[in-house]
Amino acid sequence: MAVNYSAKDEADGHPSGGVGVPGGGAVGGGSGGAVKTRKPDNTAFKQQRLPAWQPILTAGTVLPAFFIIGLIFIPIGIGIFVTSNNIREYEIDYTGTEPSSPCNKCLNVSWDSTPPCTCIINFTLEHSFESNVFMYYGLSNFYQNHRRYVKSRDDSQLNGDNSSLLNPSKECEPYRTNEDKPIAPCGAIANSMFNDTLELYRIDNDTKTPITLIKKGIAWWTDKNVKFRNPTGDGNNLTALFQGTTKPVNWPKPVYMLDTEPDNNGFINEDFIVWMRTAALPTFRKLYRLIERKNNLQPTLQAGKYSLHIGYNYPVHSFDGRKRMILSTISWMGGKNPFLGIAYITVGSICFFLGVVLLIIHHKYGNRNTSADIPN
Repeated sequence: MAVNYSAKDEADGHPSGGVGVPGGGAVGGGSGGAVKTRKPDNTAFKQQRLPAWQPILTAGTVLPAFFIIGLIFIPIGIGIFVTSNNIREYEIDYTGTEPSSPCNKCLNVSWDSTPPCTCIINFTLEHSFESNVFMYYGLSNFYQNHRRYVKSRDDSQLNGDNSSLLNPSKECEPYRTNEDKPIAPCGAIANSMFNDTLELYRIDNDTKTPITLIKKGIAWWTDKNVKFRNPTGDGNNLTALFQGTTKPVNWPKPVYMLDTEPDNNGFINEDFIVWMRTAALPTFRKLYRLIERKNNLQPTLQAGKYSLHIGYNYPVHSFDGRKRMILSTISWMGGKNPFLGIAYITVGSICFFLGVVLLIIHHKYGNRNTSADIPN
């Protein structure tokens, strides 16, 4: 006796029929076994019965939200903008591209110029700088964010690893070795370290009084105490610890001669640490020195005449770069930057404007009967 068989029906969980089979019941009769089915389990998750919340956007909820955002953001933006504008800042471009600039004679200086070129720029502060003053150097058209430049360093070497000191990473090429000696510190970032010297004087009755510039405390604590360390060995003689290495190609002196103070020499020199933290944009500034306020009765820098003495060692003319010296105070939100305040004011104004527009639309059209008969 022939039996019709359908593989598709069996795969679907529905046998092809109830044809009798000798010695047993009917196929698919239900008594022979459980019937396969694709129906999901009867659970809250699989049947999509979980509790949910969906906001209902009405004029009573949307309009207050726009007005509240506007009323909060606009005062915050105004406060941030005013705070930013209250920060004192004075900037001097000493690149020397202009023929009348005192630094024009140093424009074509090279890395190994001897003696170093010096220039003096006199300027006047119209307003006093009351709180602590931060002196920055700024560079333009210098792409520290280039991928190969950013990778050109050996963090193990900078962390004081003795094996990496004599065998730097290949990422440092072509500034890995020089004259068959390993370079310390190796890489393009270290090789291009900023090395201009800046000195500030106050001029009072043709008498120049030097302003005390503090060179410590300009680097991040984590960089100074965690990421950068000098090699370890017998004694604290850095000359012996760096024996067998050579200075970077563009440096006038080796790394163990960056400073006379042991806690600011070698890889833990703060000028070096600040430079090694690469900038994200081609125009940037880096902290150079601190000018602390001596007492609360007098401003840190009084209004008057000053003189900036520059040791012009860093060439930028070849890549159309520019160099600046910036004097600035700070506030609770950092340095001078009006962008955040403008952004808050803009967002708050847009929200408030949209709230007014939607309020007018709701007042004009909200009472109309917008319901429509839905055809069967």
